[in-house]
Amino acid sequence: MFQKLFRRVSANIAAARDFSGPDGQRVYAVGDIHGRLDLLDSLLGQIEDDIADRPAQTIGLVFLGDLIDRGPDSAGVIARLSSLHAFPAKALFLLGNHEEILLRVLAGEPGLAYDWLGFGGDACAESYGVPAAGLQAMSEERIAEVLTAAIPPAHVDFLKSFGDTFRFGDYLFVHAGIRPGIPVEAQQPQDLRWIRAPFLSDTHDHGFVVVHGHTISDGVERRANRIGIDTGAYRTGVLTALVVEGSDIRFLATGSASVGCE
Repeated sequence: MFQKLFRRVSANIAAARDFSGPDGQRVYAVGDIHGRLDLLDSLLGQIEDDIADRPAQTIGLVFLGDLIDRGPDSAGVIARLSSLHAFPAKALFLLGNHEEILLRVLAGEPGLAYDWLGFGGDACAESYGVPAAGLQAMSEERIAEVLTAAIPPAHVDFLKSFGDTFRFGDYLFVHAGIRPGIPVEAQQPQDLRWIRAPFLSDTHDHGFVVVHGHTISDGVERRANRIGIDTGAYRTGVLTALVVEGSDIRFLATGSASVGCE
């Protein structure tokens, strides 16, 4: 059911109107985890409890990308999420810009390795037992070799399986956002994984609500045409999940009694 909606990859001002998910279905969307296995485990526990308290016929669990880097246990996060087979919801995964860069580094693409280490890849490497200081002294080719030897092939294959969008009724889940005015089927992976401007400031009705991570906000950032749920987990301790069921939306989070909305 959910898998059919999972894919890889007009100018009206957004007005107040009702949005909803498909009848009889629920989805939980989890924001950027960035190596915080402790928060992930806590939030998954909350989601399991929520499902037990509120049974539903069809339940999805979508991760918006940026599972890795910055936080202390990228390896643990990947191991946990790649083994969710018994979880009481169908798990789907979107590729974030951090996963994209790691895969490109592993493929030996030049000009990326040192930048990746500088924006959080060092913590990811350390979680796989590779001292980041040693990598800084290596050539990019050698960095790719060392990381390839350290990261289990199953983890790499898992990341390669991720998609770019997930449509759920009137909601479109992506990592970063969309290019305004472009049909979903024509969106470029570069935008879906990296965009900020002009997406974040755009006020037009896209025909659906975009649910995204990528850009950290203080609390959930809820706008007429988008909902941002990257609450900076790796530094704030707040990992957020959006719950969509019918015309209702609500939030679960770690590290706080409630999740504020901007």
